[in-house]
Order: sequence, then C-alpha cells, then structure tokens
Amino acid sequence: MKTIFLIPFFLFSLNSNAFEENPLKPVKLDNPRDTMRTFMEAMNEYREGIKKSKDSKISSINDAIRTLDLSEISSLLREETGKQTAILLKEVIDRVIVIDYNKIPETNPDGSAIQRWRLKGTEITIVPSKIEGREGEYVFSKDTVKHTPLYFSKVKDLPFKEGSGMGAAYSEPTFDRLVPSWAKETFIAIAIWQWIGLGLSILLGLILRTLTALAVDALEAITSKTASDWDDKIIKAIDKPIGLVVACGFWFFSLYFLKFEGFLLSTLTFVVQVTLSFAVILVVYRILDVAMEFLSEWTKRSDVSIDDQFVHLLHRSLRIFIWIFGILVALQNLGVNVMSVLAGLGLGGLAFALAAKDTCANFFGSIMIFLDRPFRIGDWIVGNGVEGTVEDIGFRSTRVRTFYNSLISVPNASLSTTNIDNMGQREYRRMKVTFGLTYDTPPEKIEAFLEGVKGIIQASPYTNKDNFHIVFNNMGSSSLDMLLYCFLKVPDWGIELLAKQNILLEVVTLAKKLEVSFAFPTQSLHLESDPEHPLSPHDPVTNEELKKLSQEFSPKGMSSKPYGKGVFTPPYKSIHSEGSNSE
Repeated sequence: MKTIFLIPFFLFSLNSNAFEENPLKPVKLDNPRDTMRTFMEAMNEYREGIKKSKDSKISSINDAIRTLDLSEISSLLREETGKQTAILLKEVIDRVIVIDYNKIPETNPDGSAIQRWRLKGTEITIVPSKIEGREGEYVFSKDTVKHTPLYFSKVKDLPFKEGSGMGAAYSEPTFDRLVPSWAKETFIAIAIWQWIGLGLSILLGLILRTLTALAVDALEAITSKTASDWDDKIIKAIDKPIGLVVACGFWFFSLYFLKFEGFLLSTLTFVVQVTLSFAVILVVYRILDVAMEFLSEWTKRSDVSIDDQFVHLLHRSLRIFIWIFGILVALQNLGVNVMSVLAGLGLGGLAFALAAKDTCANFFGSIMIFLDRPFRIGDWIVGNGVEGTVEDIGFRSTRVRTFYNSLISVPNASLSTTNIDNMGQREYRRMKVTFGLTYDTPPEKIEAFLEGVKGIIQASPYTNKDNFHIVFNNMGSSSLDMLLYCFLKVPDWGIELLAKQNILLEVVTLAKKLEVSFAFPTQSLHLESDPEHPLSPHDPVTNEELKKLSQEFSPKGMSSKPYGKGVFTPPYKSIHSEGSNSE
C-alpha cells in the first residue's frame, strides 16, 4: 500500500521537473509567425512584470528587442531605442488588431520562404533579416522600427482591442507631461521645445568645452612643477581636442533626450559622430607624436640599437594606422558594415595590386632597406647614379640631398636592388697626396722632408698612426715625387676636409723651414756649347776607374747607403741596426 502511494508522487515529481522552463530556451525567429509570437509573448510577460514588479519577467523585453531590425540605430542608442520601440509597437498592435497566429503564414503556399509579410490593415512588416550573423531569421523591418513612434501618435487615443494583451504598461514620460502645450507646437517640422533644447544643448556643449580647457590649463600648471617635462607635453598636446571630445559626448546624449526623429536625428547624429571621431583621432594622433618624441630621446640616451630610421618609419606607420583605424571605427558607428567594405576591397585586390605594382615594389623595398639597413638618415651614399646625403626614408622613395644642394627622390625598389657605397659608414677615410720637390733638392733634405711629414702625421689627432706611408716614390718628368698615403678617422666630411687642410698647411710650413722647393711642370733648354764657348774635352777615364767608382755602391762599398742617410726613419718599421751605415 505504501509503495502504491509513492508511485503517483514519483510521477508527479518527474512531470514537474520535465515541465520546468529551460533557461537557455532559444528565441524563435524562423518565420513571420514565430517572430510575431515571440514578440507578443515577450511583451505580455514584460507587462505582467511591470504590474507585479518581477525582474525576471521585465527582462523578457530583451527577447522582444531581438525581433527588431535596429541595424540603422547608433550602437550607443540601440538598447534604449529598441526598448522604447518594442513598448510602442506593442501598444499600437493591441489597439488595432487581435493577433491570430494561425493566420500568419510560415511559408508561401508553394513552400518557398516568405520575403515580406505585412500585418493586416497596417504598415507593420516582417522581413528576412539582413543583419550580419543573423541570416535566416525574420525581424520587424527597418521602416517599421523607424515609424513606430508615428504609428503610436496616430492610435494612442484608441482603446485596446478586447482579447488583446492590453498594451505594454506604457506611461507618458514625466517630461512630456510637464512641457506646456505651446511648446509642443511644431515649427519647421520640429516642436518648439526641441528647438529650445537644441540651442541650449549647443550652448552647454560650448561651455563644457571651455570648462574642459580651463581644467586642462589648471592640470598643466600642476604638471609644470614636476621634474619631468613629458607630462607637460602630453597635456599641451591634448589641450584643444579634448574639449571638443567632451562637447561632442554631451551633444550626442542630448539628441536622445531631445527625442529627435527621422532625417533630422540621422543628420545630427551623423554630424556629432563624425566630429567626435575626428576629435578622438586627433587626441590619439597628438599623443602619438609625444610618444615618438620620447622614444627618439630614449634611444639616443640608451644603448638600444634602434636608430632614427626605425623611429621615423614607426612614427609614419602608426600615423597611417591611427587614421585608417579611426575612420573604420567611425564608419562602423555610423552603421556602415565595415567587414563588407573590406570584403569588397579584397575582391578587387588583384586588380588593385596590378595597377599599383610599382607602389607595392617600393613599399617592400622600404621594408628591405629598414631590415638590411644599408644606410641611415645622414649617411653619404653613392649608388644608382646618385651621390649625396640621405635626408629622408619614406614608404615609396628615399630623398637624397646632393652636393649641388638639389634634392633627388630615388624609388626604394631600385635602391634595394642596386649596389650602395655607403661613404658615411667608413671608419677611416683615405688621404693620398703626392708632393713634387725640385730636382736640385739634396738627398739629405729629401730624407729630412720625409721625416718631417712623418711627424706631422703622428701629431695629427685624426690620423691612423698604425698604418701610413711617406716615401720617395717616383722621379717624375719635372719633380722628385714624395707619396703620402694615410687614413683619417673623422665623423663626417666637414671634419675630413679640415683635417686634410691642417696636414697640408703643416707640410708647406715644413718645406719652408727646410728650404726645399715644390716643383711645377717646366722645361729647361741646356746648351753644351756654342761658337764662343766650345765644348771642353773630357779627361780620359779608364775602365778600371769606372769599375771602381761603380763598386763603391755595392754591398759594403764606401758610398753604399741602402737604408738612406739616417735622417729619415720609415713609419712602419725601424731601421735594422746591422744594415745601418749612416754618416
């Protein structure tokens, strides 16, 4: 008996669990009937929740909002607009018709999908959704959402239909009740109170902009007392645009409270959103300039191998990225489907690439220049028929300032594939000079001259002391040629010229001290005899005497001086002690 009693109780518990409402129950929008049923049932629950103050039922309005196409409503106003539209739409429907779901079709008679369904006797329509990610659903059309306030204004004085859901517990806003009747009259299609509110909104926005500027000035006075000057630069950078951001934010929310509709609301929203987007982009853009300046200063003080070329290229890239990203975000907020636009650009990408192949080649050339770094800004380069100093490395071309002070733009694609002689990256710069002494210069003075030039090179602060040569190199047609071959370690071309000048001035002073003369190309005519001065006969010299004289220059001969006369010591090595026979 006890067992028999427990069976019904068990079945009751099982059935009660089975009929518990699923918290993840999907919102059915598969056809016009499902969409209308979902909307009406959700709004009926919302009305009951308002009457009984049950939050669980009040939240049902979110399901009703799902049935509306709000794609043309700004994302910031979408939730509140959806809520107001759902309430007014329910009020309209319950005043004009009692919904019979059996009369709402699921498909066309031939089984095809319905493209448009209109509620009988109204302009309220349900259409297939074109919202991205919600394809296959049915929603109340954009026109229905847009004109719902107008529909309500026409039927608000009608009673609810018997058997309907009796509306959505709509109550006139307190503000509407307080506005006097004269202010509700229209002037140029807008209520007088809205014109007044628009003027006050503009005035208050400008006042907020001024107050924001004053607040920023006060903040700047505080930051000026800190040790760092970077906070001052940031505050100064955002001084003007931040006030416009605050004003646009105020104007944007004012449009909601002023209850503008239709074309005017769209136009004002568009203007405010574009202005706000521009102001925000400008704030980020100016902060970026300060950040890049900080990065440049930091790299100069640190040992990090990030040069000015990288900072310059990064700055340009981020500037372009900020503008592109800001414009895309602004377009998305204006209701433009950015992903569709990007997809459309992708379809035309091949044609674009073919048309801009040179630009793409130059862009990748700039990337290769950045990665390989064959030169940097300020370097003296020779290549591709161009010689000069690099002034700027851009995405398309590199600008080189020639020594004629002209500016040449060289495509990066050609620079990345040609041989570049980077004169600016030389550790040492060669100096090669020939000094021609006259033929009457004695050997002793030649060696003294060489020794003096060697000392000049050793005394110069810009020469490489480990590798230089000063030698009697050649007997030219009009001079005895002394070769100076050395290397200068200087930071730039200007210092190189100055170092060469000082060395040559020292050489001229040395020649004056030693009383040696520099030769210049001349020709002398020597007359051995004339009728008045006949040629005197030479004293006969025997072969033995000639042989003896020549042997004096052989090894260990009396006149043999293979290491010079001892006045000059070669700079690269000392004279061997055994071979020295200087006088």
